[in-house]
Amino acid sequence: MEEIRMTGETSSWKASHNAAAKKILAVIVVVGLLICAGGVMAADIPLPPVNLGFTSFEDGIAFPGWLVEETIGYYHAGQFNDHEGSKIPGSNKVTTVNATTHIAYLSKFRLLGGYYGVEILLPVADVDLDASFGPRDRERGVGDLIVGPLVLQWTDHKLFGMPLFHRFGFDVTVPTGEYDRNRLANTGNNMVIINPYYAFTVLPTDKLELSARIHYLWNSENDKPFVGMEAGTVQPGQAFHANYSASYELLKGVRLGVNGYVLQQFTKDKIDGRSQADSEERVFGIGPGIKLDNRSGGVSLYLNSYFETGAENRPEGTKVVFRLTKTF
Repeated sequence: MEEIRMTGETSSWKASHNAAAKKILAVIVVVGLLICAGGVMAADIPLPPVNLGFTSFEDGIAFPGWLVEETIGYYHAGQFNDHEGSKIPGSNKVTTVNATTHIAYLSKFRLLGGYYGVEILLPVADVDLDASFGPRDRERGVGDLIVGPLVLQWTDHKLFGMPLFHRFGFDVTVPTGEYDRNRLANTGNNMVIINPYYAFTVLPTDKLELSARIHYLWNSENDKPFVGMEAGTVQPGQAFHANYSASYELLKGVRLGVNGYVLQQFTKDKIDGRSQADSEERVFGIGPGIKLDNRSGGVSLYLNSYFETGAENRPEGTKVVFRLTKTF
């Protein structure tokens, strides 16, 4: 799910709060694991971790070759919101640090006019949770492996006369991470996740770029949900999520801009095949970013920050993402 960049250039509890607390207790560790690191099954069903803000400037640009990338993310939330977006009472905090290793390869073989490639991602994470509506918990470990068997990159198209680089990726998360249905926190999800995406970058000028990555999320059933749920199967709903950015090259190899993300779940979670009311998640994030390029060495460094708003059935906080890429 990370960018395949093959060039160095470019006090009273209401009923609603109780329900939301159950949802968020399940989701906070997922948010902490962030991109691909694993999930939690508690009293309700969280979405698995997805790419929220881990790709940004010039995301659609890639050329044949190898990419090795390391992404480190820090996330802190001091409030959890219910299904109406209202803050849940109490002292509720979650802090996470995660690292994801990403290796990708684009060949010179063309399929449907685009260069064919593959990618894999493996995350690890450390999550520190302290919530009034649940026990304090800390978990660290390796998450589920993400495999991208199909990547198609187009490099020679135009959009209203402007250079357009775009890419399709079909990513599948396989349940390789540790999972124990008797534990509140797990670094694995115990389900298959289908998460295809379309990324593009358009260049209105030689210094200005506009980029986005649009994802669809589908999750299989988990047939071993958290034992406290007393359920046979659980299934998170389907969702849309996207990253977007705009940046300007101020100096050679120095690019500044704005970056953001959005997540909207559009189908309800299911427990034993029954849809759960008010279970959809939503969040928005936006903030500044910088990119530094060593073009001759094929090395790029990204630093992006995000301030969340509009969260529903999720924590709401801030995120900082550091990425280092090397292309061959």
